[in-house]
Amino acid sequence: MVEQIQNLPLEDVIGDRFGRYSKYIIQDRALPDVRDGLKPVQRRILFAMYKDGNTFERNFRKSAKTVGNVIGNYHPHGDSSVYEAMVRMSQDWKLRHVLIEMHGNNGSIDNDPPAAMRYTEAKLSKLAEVLLQDIDKETVEHIQNFDDTAMEPMVLPARYPNLLVNGSTGISAGYATDIPPHNLGEVIDATLKLIDKPTTSIDELIGHIKGPDFPTGGIIQGLDGIKKAYQTGKGKIVVRSKVEIETIRGGREQIIVTEVPFEVNKGSLVKKIDELRADKKIEGIVEVRDETDRNGLRIAIELKKDINSEGVLNYLYKNTDLQVLYHFNMVAINNRRPELLGLKQILESYIAHQKEVVTKRSLYELSQAEKRMHIVEGLIKALSILDKVIETIRASKNKRDAKENLIAKYEFTEEQAEAIVMLQLYRLTNTDIVSLEKEFDELQKTIDRLKDILQNENSLLKVIKSELRAIRKEFADDRLTEIEEKITEIKIEKEILVPSEETIVSVTHDGYIKRTSNRSYIASGVEDVGLKDGDYLLMHEKMNTQDTLIVFTSQGNYLFIPVHEIVDLKWKDLGKHISQMIPIGDDERIVSVYKETDFKQTSSYIIATKDGMIKKSTNDKFKASRITKPLVAIKLKGDDEVVSVLKITDNELITVITKNGMSLTYDTDELSDIGLKAAGVKSINLKENDSVVMTETLPDDKFVFIITDRGSVKRMKANQFVPAKRAQRGLMILKELKSKSHTIITALTSSEQETCVILSEKDRIKVNTKDFNYSERYTNGRFIIDENDFGQIINAYFEEKAIE
Repeated sequence: MVEQIQNLPLEDVIGDRFGRYSKYIIQDRALPDVRDGLKPVQRRILFAMYKDGNTFERNFRKSAKTVGNVIGNYHPHGDSSVYEAMVRMSQDWKLRHVLIEMHGNNGSIDNDPPAAMRYTEAKLSKLAEVLLQDIDKETVEHIQNFDDTAMEPMVLPARYPNLLVNGSTGISAGYATDIPPHNLGEVIDATLKLIDKPTTSIDELIGHIKGPDFPTGGIIQGLDGIKKAYQTGKGKIVVRSKVEIETIRGGREQIIVTEVPFEVNKGSLVKKIDELRADKKIEGIVEVRDETDRNGLRIAIELKKDINSEGVLNYLYKNTDLQVLYHFNMVAINNRRPELLGLKQILESYIAHQKEVVTKRSLYELSQAEKRMHIVEGLIKALSILDKVIETIRASKNKRDAKENLIAKYEFTEEQAEAIVMLQLYRLTNTDIVSLEKEFDELQKTIDRLKDILQNENSLLKVIKSELRAIRKEFADDRLTEIEEKITEIKIEKEILVPSEETIVSVTHDGYIKRTSNRSYIASGVEDVGLKDGDYLLMHEKMNTQDTLIVFTSQGNYLFIPVHEIVDLKWKDLGKHISQMIPIGDDERIVSVYKETDFKQTSSYIIATKDGMIKKSTNDKFKASRITKPLVAIKLKGDDEVVSVLKITDNELITVITKNGMSLTYDTDELSDIGLKAAGVKSINLKENDSVVMTETLPDDKFVFIITDRGSVKRMKANQFVPAKRAQRGLMILKELKSKSHTIITALTSSEQETCVILSEKDRIKVNTKDFNYSERYTNGRFIIDENDFGQIINAYFEEKAIE
């Protein structure tokens, strides 16, 4: 006993055992055979039903009886796995042509479980019998079953290419397969073409097999994916549902789904669409109903009035199984090995199998015909000497003696003598002699035909083609799945995803953002806005939830923020810091905020920097998908930063004002449209230690309001700024002083009276622009504060007015 114990490394034992297990499940469980398109459990179920006489022309039998036969004789596994395989072969939404007909509940496209096997009844379908046809004529190799009590086939004769017709799916160790079902008539046409012309190309085969033909119908998009899959065995196509738009009461519309993609669970699909409606992920769906009945599949998606049905449909295509990707992975067992096979290789393997089947069948039939021929020859000879034969038989002691006497006297063989002594008396009529002679002639023709098949490959192929044509004539039907050449691009309109609502959007200087209902805004008033100490409103504007906010920062970035994603708060609430939506740097501040509705190329953004650079880019360039980080609006050099962003719809005059009191006005047509990552061009030729504080449009009806560091305020008309050319030094708009010269803190433009808030490190004051007369260019304006008391001025802004 001790000698039988082996000391082996664990990794060797595990590797060896797993290798054996893998080989078993690859060859004998999970992958189909390329010749008959069946996995072992499917083949055993069909064979067990055939051997038990549970065939198409007979009555249905309890499924439990078949399952018991399969488990007891061929497939020693659990009854549930055998029954599941049996049920799948009866489901017309899984197989293009069912192989088993079943009475009772055999599941549903909603993935409902079938009734227990004790309740359902089944029998072979008519087409399944074509797979088994001639199996008793030694056409395929048989092996002993698991307990050596019966023989089972290694493959079925398969008189049509079942692997392509019904497809297959499975997962084994290191391999998986996904072969879609195809149209029987198309597959047979391609097979006939390849038989006639073995050099047929994939393109020629695709002329016959246009693509998969799913039992659930639907629409396939992507001829390139089909062609690639047929060439290599791998490829990708889009399968989408078949839908139509119906008009219902009140001028509303509903989307009607009549076919869903292959292997899609209809119940789960309906549930997913309804969840999108309930969660308000999509706007416009009133109700989703499953109206499937005995007349066929039907899902009704009822829409609100004036909703874009195509937009809703596109969203559903993208976000539900109303459209899916199907991945070809055509792996099958070929010569006892798993292989990734193209279309031509599958058909070639099938044709080779059929040659072998027809050859073996012909050999069997030839053997049977020759045996019968031998008997008929003996009977004809016996009838020609009937009296002598009868006399010999009567003189014999028994049957054995009679046979030996016939063999000895008349040179009959053992088989002929057996047939003669078993001959019934009524066969001795003249009529029977004629029929024997006729049978002899028929047998001779059969033998000649079979020998021709065995000796002439053209005759062999002719038989295969003839039988394939007969199957096509009886079983082929119209294609269920439509094929479209291109994959349609899915465009989802914003209004489908976001309800259209009016709202007030506000952004503060310190970066707090929120949206507020009109009701909350009106109830509070603009003055009661929620702010931190020292903060102020940069902008607040009436917008739609379908609009987008473009926020420009001092570091040359912009933030793309859909309005509906902004937190909805009361007007008195502080809001959410913009960095919580999109992370920005600690030293990055907001410069300008603009609303975008459609990003059509009808306007442009002009971005100006502190160091005198400027660029113009059309607003369509700023459109982005959902983003989580800042995007580049202008490329900055060194410690440069953005000071102004303005939006223009046509060529206009812009005015640049610098810290040291220089100004330059020129037309925007001097700026070319450039990309977002460009640095721009020189706007103004700056002196040393100077920088830009303002770049704004300046039409004739506007004025400029200037605040200096020494507390002086100056108002200038637009006509004081004489147009020139870009990149010049410009004109002086402050009076030069020998000591303690003024520098401009900020310059604001407006076309009407405004309240200006001036901030210092210590305090803030408000002044009204109407209280200041217009000044000439070469003045320093009017002092309104004492910088020693008020403190150093750091900023100024126009106070936001209430929205009408």
